[in-house]
Amino acid sequence: MEKSKIGRRFEGKVAIVTASTQGIGFSIAERLGLEGASLVISSRRQRNVDEAVKKLEAQGIDVLGLVCHVSNAQQRKDLIEQTVQKYGKIDVVVSNAAANPSVDAILDTEESTLDKLWEINVKTSILLLKDASPHLTKGSSIVFISSISAYQPPPAMAMYGVTKTALLGLTKALATEMAPHTRVNCVAPGTVPTRFASFITDNDTIRNSIMEKTPLKRLGTPEDMAAATAFLASDEASYITGETIVVAGGMTSRL
Repeated sequence: MEKSKIGRRFEGKVAIVTASTQGIGFSIAERLGLEGASLVISSRRQRNVDEAVKKLEAQGIDVLGLVCHVSNAQQRKDLIEQTVQKYGKIDVVVSNAAANPSVDAILDTEESTLDKLWEINVKTSILLLKDASPHLTKGSSIVFISSISAYQPPPAMAMYGVTKTALLGLTKALATEMAPHTRVNCVAPGTVPTRFASFITDNDTIRNSIMEKTPLKRLGTPEDMAAATAFLASDEASYITGETIVVAGGMTSRL
């Protein structure tokens, strides 16, 4: 979408987006910022944070960039505390951090790898919200970033898909727990050519096969995911909670 056509749904709001210096996370942060949000972005590496902040500030976006590995309890707490110290509140949290350290079959996956997958992809999403919840405003919004693989985990990333399935259930459960003052929703992206998904999208045969099976005959873009996330986080979705929007060009999504 042309930037001149983007609205200003987040004027006066404060949004945290985790794993937000590249790919889908960066596009989500950029979209929220262009719509007026004061942003808090994060990444594991200071260099990535600095580069992302520079790009966002060049567009006139108010942004605070912090190093945060979501599995580090102190860094999570610092993320929340520094957000509140600077902005005084939290209106939106987008939980985007994820890991996929294995392509093994589930029963061949090392226990340490299973632990990492559950910790990064599910547990830390909960722990981050535990820290953030005292500072969430009335009418606040949480958006989890899941995956089309949540609905049919593919062989090369089956356990990753299972953890993303867990986010669908977490969305439902927290939507009930955090109502009526906070909405909780989820976006399940289809295949998007980012560095995270490069082992799939850089392979011509696999990429073409995915596009052929997708009714819209193309891969998704980070901007596609950002648009859906911004909608769910905005007041335009004020009567939507506990739902997952699949943004996958028509790919099958049924549990």
